Amino acid sequence: MRIYRVGGSVRDKLSGRDYKDNDYVVFGASESEFLQRFPGAKKVGSRACVYIVKGDEYTLADTADIESDLLRRDLTINAMARDEKGRLIAHPLALFDLENKILRPVSIENFFHDPLRIFRAARFAACLPDFTIHDSLTEAMKQVGERGVLDKIAAERVGNETLRACAGDRPGNYLRLISRTACMTPWFKELADGARIPAGPAPFHNESLLDHLARAMDRMSGSTLGVWMALCHDLGKTGTDPAMLPRHHNHDRIGRKTALDLGWRLKLPRRFTAAGAAAASRHMTAGHYDNLRVSTKVDLLVQLDKLSLVDEMFTLAMADQKTDFRSRARADLKILLAVKLPRKHCGQGARSGKILHQLRCEALAGKGEGKLEIE
Repeated sequence: MRIYRVGGSVRDKLSGRDYKDNDYVVFGASESEFLQRFPGAKKVGSRACVYIVKGDEYTLADTADIESDLLRRDLTINAMARDEKGRLIAHPLALFDLENKILRPVSIENFFHDPLRIFRAARFAACLPDFTIHDSLTEAMKQVGERGVLDKIAAERVGNETLRACAGDRPGNYLRLISRTACMTPWFKELADGARIPAGPAPFHNESLLDHLARAMDRMSGSTLGVWMALCHDLGKTGTDPAMLPRHHNHDRIGRKTALDLGWRLKLPRRFTAAGAAAASRHMTAGHYDNLRVSTKVDLLVQLDKLSLVDEMFTLAMADQKTDFRSRARADLKILLAVKLPRKHCGQGARSGKILHQLRCEALAGKGEGKLEIE
């Protein structure tokens, strides 16, 4: 039995980056022989030859040797392995590309073998923003996109790569590279023409919708959920009648369903799907917080608090419109949550809710124990 540590942990250790997970490839062992050595191993998913051992992933190889295995990988910087004695085995270009910060495919054919590598490459562009995209990678992605095979990928796999990209240092690169290589359809089909749709009229916008979304994603870097909300916040603009451009009337209302459809299509966790829909439908309201009526502020803050999205939404408003109402929103929410419904008004169904809403409006307006009038 020969065991090699492969991929990301080898790459990141060589480049001095932190890494969490170790992946291994096992040669010269049947499943029964592997389980004799690792009796606590548990199979993963539907792939019978992948096991988890103490949090690490072990794959029983289906190639003759480690060199053949490395030639089947996606990028040269991932085509590296260390044997049990610590000796390095690598693709001929792996160390050169790692040192010179180049994202280059091992081969175009490997991307056709598993088209998910399109999104994986875009994720690396988001997580390693100081790396250059080699022309051969762009070409590989374009060829796969033109072949029309991206719809064969399992939705969960695309969704997982998307969220990992949202955790990157420059997450907007994920959209930029997918768009540049014409790989938006079918998973991000709403944004297929995003590079040609104006984000809005001057002087508020002088960029395309796709550029605007990518820039907002970059500004939200550090919050995976916030980055996803940035991706979704202006999706409603993709439904604008071309005759109305560059203006986008009611894009916040239209965007809610568009964001929901995208979250469902990628089979994202419920929290992300709900947050994307909230971003699309409420970011304009949050961005104009100073001009809202008291009752609208109450409705907005209560809704966002129920979704635990107050900080994310107002951070998004700052990234989108450069209006920072975060501290004011937090202070106002504290006032609202301190309001308690008097016992005499409890248990009256919708009327109780209406009373509580009015009490919160009065508290936020500074009316204190003002007169309570309920129709």
